[in-house]
Amino acid sequence: MAQTLSPYQIALEQFDNAVQYLDIDPYIAEILRYPKRELTVHFPVKMDDGSLRMFTGYRVQRSVAAGPAKGGLRYHPAVTLDEVKALAMWMTWKCAVVDLPFGGAKGGVICDPKTMSSAELERLTRRFTTEISCMIGPMVDVPAPDVNTNAQTMAWIMDTYTMHSGAEQLAVVTGKPLEIGGSRGREEATGRGVMITALEALRSKGLDLTDTTVAVQGFGNVGSVSARLLQQSGAKVVAVSDSRGGIYCSKGLDIGGVQRHKAESGSVVGYPGTDHLNNSEVLEVPCKVLVPAALEEVIHEGNADRIQANVVVEGANGPTTPGADRILFDRGVLVVPDILANAGGVTVSYFEWVQDLQVYFWTEEEVNAHLREHVAHAYQHVQAIAREKDVDMRVAAYIKAIGRVARALALRGIYP
Repeated sequence: MAQTLSPYQIALEQFDNAVQYLDIDPYIAEILRYPKRELTVHFPVKMDDGSLRMFTGYRVQRSVAAGPAKGGLRYHPAVTLDEVKALAMWMTWKCAVVDLPFGGAKGGVICDPKTMSSAELERLTRRFTTEISCMIGPMVDVPAPDVNTNAQTMAWIMDTYTMHSGAEQLAVVTGKPLEIGGSRGREEATGRGVMITALEALRSKGLDLTDTTVAVQGFGNVGSVSARLLQQSGAKVVAVSDSRGGIYCSKGLDIGGVQRHKAESGSVVGYPGTDHLNNSEVLEVPCKVLVPAALEEVIHEGNADRIQANVVVEGANGPTTPGADRILFDRGVLVVPDILANAGGVTVSYFEWVQDLQVYFWTEEEVNAHLREHVAHAYQHVQAIAREKDVDMRVAAYIKAIGRVARALALRGIYP
């Protein structure tokens, strides 16, 4: 039985796989293997019944060589420092691969938001913001929504930070509501980025979009938007799934109908005219494009040889293990890695940050046009590296990203 690697071990292995192709000083590579800062905080929150409960939270800044740190904040019972460190590392490369002037960060609080009231979540968010306020700021570290956090969470953080600073601080977070400095196009940005990279991948393999079938594991924000936009582009979505299971129809699904069914029933399962699948089976259906948009490490050495897609576009973070990468590459399956495929969200977060700093806001058409240009250009650059070095797209994306951060670090030098 293969040894299971932690998310952070996977992140480091991916880093090491790419560094061997780069001509950078060993001391620069060594610096990049370590986070810049790790903060662990323990803090009390008053619950609705008047009791006090202790919570633990983390904020990790991986690198600030290329600019302020940038990364999401998640609320989940299974949050660990190891996971946050891995996600901060991936955020560093994600920002760099699409040429954003950001470093990488991530944060999280160990809690179960499904058992907490809105008032309790607000008190937790404001207290956690206070605890990490020494590490965040518009030109220091800019949080964003992630698992179980949303625009409202960001509004509470922005307001709390503003109260402490005594001046409006719209740019301290992204993913905010439109009314207080949010950007149009942000909610669909990650799924739109998946769609853009999927189309670029199909074009690179000479595959006809109108004859393209798609399977999507995970029908949350990223998966559902990806499915809808790919369908609107001319592809046929044949399978989707959520946490309760999946559905399959060889003739194609009506994604709008599936979305309505899920809104009414709580799941895609049971949509009329479909066959039931489990989440593992959705990964293995015959299709040209597979979008794993749910959990980490769902494609591994045990099932990589059963993946029937020509192209895998990673909507989730870390859905493919290093061992599976090697199998898929040897089989000629093109994997568009997460740091490129799902970088649409952080790209539009960058656009929001720019708009907040300028206090001048763009139309949704402008946001989407800039997003397409940014992501398509990054894809083409990564593809050129992959062909030049004869490596897979993940290694190529890391070569581009690590090279950019390494150059920034070398130019800045070591102080003092």
